[in-house]
Amino acid sequence: MITTLISGWSSFVFLYPLLMAIVWLAGSTIYFLRREGAASDAIPTDIDWPLISILVPCYNEQDTVRETVENLIKLDYPKKEIICINDGSKDNTAQLINELAATYDIVRAIDNQENRGKANALRLGLFASHGEYLLCVDSDAIIDNDAPYHLIKHFFHKGERVAAVTGNPRIRNRDTLLGKLQVVEYASIIGSIKRTQRIIGKIMTVSGVIVAFRKKALVDVGLWDVDMITEDISVSWKFHERFWDIRYEPQALCWMLVPEKLGGYWKQRVRWAQGGQEVIFRHWGVLKSWKYRRLWPIYIEQWVSIFWSYSLFLLSIYYMLFQVKSLQDLILLLTFSAFTLTIVAVIQLVVSLIIDAKYDNVSAMYFWVAWYPFIYWIVNAAIAVVAFPKAIKSRIKGGYAVWSSPDRGNREETT
Repeated sequence: MITTLISGWSSFVFLYPLLMAIVWLAGSTIYFLRREGAASDAIPTDIDWPLISILVPCYNEQDTVRETVENLIKLDYPKKEIICINDGSKDNTAQLINELAATYDIVRAIDNQENRGKANALRLGLFASHGEYLLCVDSDAIIDNDAPYHLIKHFFHKGERVAAVTGNPRIRNRDTLLGKLQVVEYASIIGSIKRTQRIIGKIMTVSGVIVAFRKKALVDVGLWDVDMITEDISVSWKFHERFWDIRYEPQALCWMLVPEKLGGYWKQRVRWAQGGQEVIFRHWGVLKSWKYRRLWPIYIEQWVSIFWSYSLFLLSIYYMLFQVKSLQDLILLLTFSAFTLTIVAVIQLVVSLIIDAKYDNVSAMYFWVAWYPFIYWIVNAAIAVVAFPKAIKSRIKGGYAVWSSPDRGNREETT
C-alpha cells in the first residue's frame, strides 16, 4: 500500500512540470500563430490618442529614477503627464523627483514621507492623475517609444471591458550568468505563460514593471490592495472577479534591471511566490460561486503547484534516506526525469526563440542554458516552500505591505 502510494506520488511530481511545459508550449504557439502576425505590428492611425497618466512609484531609486523619467519624457506619445511618487525613500529619491518636476512641465512629484508600499504609492498617483488611462512603470525601467501606443490601442479595439494591458518585460543587464538565465526565463517561461493565459482568457498577473490600466476599472474593484505584498497579482484577481478583461501586448517592450546576486534573486522570487499565495488565501471564495467557474481551474492549479513543491521536497528527502544506497542509485534516479524534462525544455526553448526573435536577440543565450527550465522547477519549488509560511503569517498580521530595496544589478544598458 505504502509502496503504491509513493509510486503514484512520484509520478505526480514527475508529470506535473512535464504537463505544464507542454501546455505552455501549445498555448504560446497558438497565440503566436493567431495574434502575432504582421497586422498586429501596426500602430492604429484612426485613434484620437487620449491623455495618459504615467505613474512612477519610487523607493530608494536615486540611481535609476532620473534615467527612467527622462526616457518617458522623450516618448513621442502626444498627450501624457508623468507623476513620480516617492514612498518614504531613505536616499535622495525625493530630491531628484522634485528637481525633475521643477525642470519639466509634464512631470509632477508626490513626496510621501512614510514607507507604505507600492500599492499605496500607486493609489496616491491615481488620486493626482488627470488621465482616464494610467501607465504604471517601475523606476528602473526603459520603455520603447511605441510601447504606450501598443498598450492603449487595446482599450479602443473591442475593449469596453478591458481593465488592463500588460506589456513585455525584457532584461537590460545580461552580462552575468544570473542575468543570462533570467533572459531565458522571461523568453521561454514567463512569456509562454502570459501567451497561454491570454488564449484561455485569464491572464492572472499583470507585469508590474509595465502595465496600462483603465481608471474606471480600478475604481470599480477598489484600487490596489495596500496589504498585499504583490499588488499586481492581487489587482489582477480582483479584475477577474468583477469580470473585467486583461490583455497581453508583446510589442510593448520594457527594458528592466534584474538581480545579479543570488541573494537578491532569492529575495525577489520569495516575495513573488508569497504574493501569489496571499492572493489565493484571500480569494478562496471563488470556489463557492458558479459564476466564477472559469476561475476554478486556475485557482486549483495554484494550490496544485504548492502541493507539488512540497511533494518534491518531501519525496527528495524520502529517496535520499531510504532508496539511494550509492552514487550509482542517485544517478539512475535522476537521469530519466532530468533527460525527459530537458528534452521538453529544449523544444520549448526553440519555439520561444522563434517567437521572441522579433522582439529581442536572445539566440546567443540558448545553446548553453537550454537546461535552465529544468533547474527553474527545482528552484521554484524551494521558493514556494519557503514562501508559504510567510504568506500565512502576513495574512494573520495584516497592515501595509511595505517596500524593501531591490537588487537592481548592473545599470549598464546592454540592449
